[in-house]
Amino acid sequence: MNKLKKQYVYIGLFAIAMGLLEAAVVVYLRALSFPEGFGFPLKAIGHNLAGVELWREVATIVMLATIGWAAGHNKNTRFGWFIYSFAIWDIFYYVFLKLFLNWPESLATWDVLFLLPVIWVGPVWSPVLIACLMIVFTVVINKINSHGNQPIGWLNWSMLILGAVVCIFSFCVDYVRFSSQTIPNFSWTDLFDIDKNFNLNYIPEQFPLGIYLVGIVLIISGITRYYVQNKITKRHRVYAQLF
Repeated sequence: MNKLKKQYVYIGLFAIAMGLLEAAVVVYLRALSFPEGFGFPLKAIGHNLAGVELWREVATIVMLATIGWAAGHNKNTRFGWFIYSFAIWDIFYYVFLKLFLNWPESLATWDVLFLLPVIWVGPVWSPVLIACLMIVFTVVINKINSHGNQPIGWLNWSMLILGAVVCIFSFCVDYVRFSSQTIPNFSWTDLFDIDKNFNLNYIPEQFPLGIYLVGIVLIISGITRYYVQNKITKRHRVYAQLF
């Protein structure tokens, strides 16, 4: 097994272990705050856990970014290993929750995906699809950068970042709409008050699939363009050596 394959295995094992740890934390959190079972409408977490939960999410990102930095040999591969570990962690988080709690009931089950800077919600399949694209992008990055440094390029980065922002917007838009309509004397700063938001009687109505798919298309376009560009570049280098 070559070095790259070992990295996929070992970093994957690290991320799977993180997924198990994350799922275990959620099992404890639900036992404390949602003994009757997790679901919508949301309610206050209680036990002064909201702030702790926010810092746990920050710590998770730091851990995944650290393993990416340690594993990569340039900026591209460091980013690649970060999103690879993030994707494996995210997928196996749901795998272990299914094993521990028999939840989610299906890939269409709604979940709270993140808490920063506001609450994100979406069906389970939506972050899993993004996680699969992250794994694909890691493979593309490692293949292209295996013998050097091939910058991703500003246009590709623009498509990737814009796509990510659009997807995040799709996770937040229904919740923001509900909050703006139901909080008396609504202020945008209210969206950053986790305890207040968890007291809202929010029930997801409809996932903005069209907005989400625009983000997915942008992400796929950025990945594809980076791959095609470097495939063509490699072919040109071979032709130059021959002629």
